[in-house]
Amino acid sequence: MNARHNFADLAGRILISAMFLQAGLAKIGGYAGTQGYMEAMGVPGILLPLVIALEVLGAVAIIVGYRTRLAAVLLAGFTLFAGLLFHWAPGDQVQGLLFMKNVAITGGFLFLAARGAGGWSLDARRGATVA
Repeated sequence: MNARHNFADLAGRILISAMFLQAGLAKIGGYAGTQGYMEAMGVPGILLPLVIALEVLGAVAIIVGYRTRLAAVLLAGFTLFAGLLFHWAPGDQVQGLLFMKNVAITGGFLFLAARGAGGWSLDARRGATVA
């Protein structure tokens, strides 16, 4: 695999993961508010530590390319599930767009799960299948 492909793989991993890293860290700073919002949407607030861990650790794993396929599958499922819980509102154009954003991000994670992290990754260094 050439440097152009490796760069694109790394850039893609950073871009798809950045919002999850930022969102997870923001949930730590706004813990009570996030917990209240989750509960208002019918999601038990006790799950918030798991959400934060998945967003932060999953994002970091994908950025550095460590156990990328597993992290991508977990984040794909989380993203689709969160879209259904928080954005599924037939007839609401804004929520419909936000739901489709989650669907698109899920698709990106599924590409990562299928393809792997690429050459510039910890997976490649440890000899995991990267392509």
